Amino acid sequence: MKILSDKNNLQILHEDNHIIVVNKRVGDIVQGDKTGDKPLSDIVKEYIKEKYNKPGDVFLGVIHRLDRPTTGIVVFARTSKALSRMNELFSNRETKKTYWAVVKNKPKETKAKLIHYLKRNEKNNTSKAHSKEVPDSKLASLDYTIIKELQNYTALEINLHTGRHHQIRAQLTAIGSPIKGDLKYGADRSNPDGGIHLHARKLTFVHPVSKENITIIAPTPDDPIWNAV
Repeated sequence: MKILSDKNNLQILHEDNHIIVVNKRVGDIVQGDKTGDKPLSDIVKEYIKEKYNKPGDVFLGVIHRLDRPTTGIVVFARTSKALSRMNELFSNRETKKTYWAVVKNKPKETKAKLIHYLKRNEKNNTSKAHSKEVPDSKLASLDYTIIKELQNYTALEINLHTGRHHQIRAQLTAIGSPIKGDLKYGADRSNPDGGIHLHARKLTFVHPVSKENITIIAPTPDDPIWNAV
């Protein structure tokens, strides 16, 4: 059973006057969508309002998103200055993002760089990775390293070079290694909590105001597979 976040059980990884970083759980949505479910951004606002006894509306800027079944690091801005500077860092790819994924079929190579052209299908909200450029496709690049071999699965560490829609999910499926639980991208069965074994593990960036180097690491969810990794 998945434990959705509320203001009393948020996993805060970093907090200062300008940014707040949360370890997202399976099922949390970062920003409101057509489901009408309460987004993580609203929960963080409630937490700030209560903790700092703030009257009126709390400012909170959404800088980036993670897919609903994915877990790990999400950064929010607490000031408009931090929001514009963090948006710049993310759009200029001046952040270093590391993900962990658990896949069903072990990739042929221990480490490799994957380059594909991703084409998004708006109808079913998926992206397909092509080996050659096709109309309306975007270049997608990442590298992976096998970090652990489990009995039936393989754990990978992934560094993203581009930030495309469902990029890791689509590219790993393209090499025949779908992520555990990811029915949308070819996994044979779902996870009990409806999530997938993809975790935004580490993020390194320059603080938007203090300019110090920040590295954040998010603990993996508490389940037998992640605990084995």
